[in-house]
Amino acid sequence: MHEQGSAQPMRAHARRNREKLLAAALEEFTHTGKDAPLDSIARAAGVGIGTLYRHFPTREALVLATYQHEVEQLCSTADDLLRTLPPNQALREWMARLASLLVAKQHMSEALRSVGPSSGAWASESYAQVFDTIDTLVAAGVAAGTIRSDLETADVVLAMSGLLRLDVAGDWKGQADRQIRLLMDGLQAGTHPHPLNAGTAE
Repeated sequence: MHEQGSAQPMRAHARRNREKLLAAALEEFTHTGKDAPLDSIARAAGVGIGTLYRHFPTREALVLATYQHEVEQLCSTADDLLRTLPPNQALREWMARLASLLVAKQHMSEALRSVGPSSGAWASESYAQVFDTIDTLVAAGVAAGTIRSDLETADVVLAMSGLLRLDVAGDWKGQADRQIRLLMDGLQAGTHPHPLNAGTAE
């Protein structure tokens, strides 16, 4: 009984250490690049270097886990946003959070490239997660009558691609806000007399 009771706290402690390591790694890789010292990451997380290696045996494993964790965190916020905000506002707020992630990804690009040949699989998985989340948000807006229904999720994803080109060295937050407002204007229901799926005149 004693051993069973102590196992769960240990698992929770390990999870907390992992979360702290991932948060510290994001900061270090974003500001320093792929060569950020692992001992600095461990120190910032408040753990020993041995704890870091138990969770992430290689630098590449830590880089990959850091980005994947950020994607998962971003996608998991969609349901919370839909519970607390109208669907169109939830989509707007989620896109702002996506912009922040994409800026972090640009800062981390050198570190992410260091992952090597396996990058294709995780990139595809991350894209699928983001695509599914956008689909959920758009569908909620369509159902509520605030997002136009004459487009596909792929159209929205393509329109959002400008967020990949934010100037990380400049006023990227201002850029992101303007792009998101432009996107939301285009997505708003009831303001487009010529539906995209109406076809062309013969």
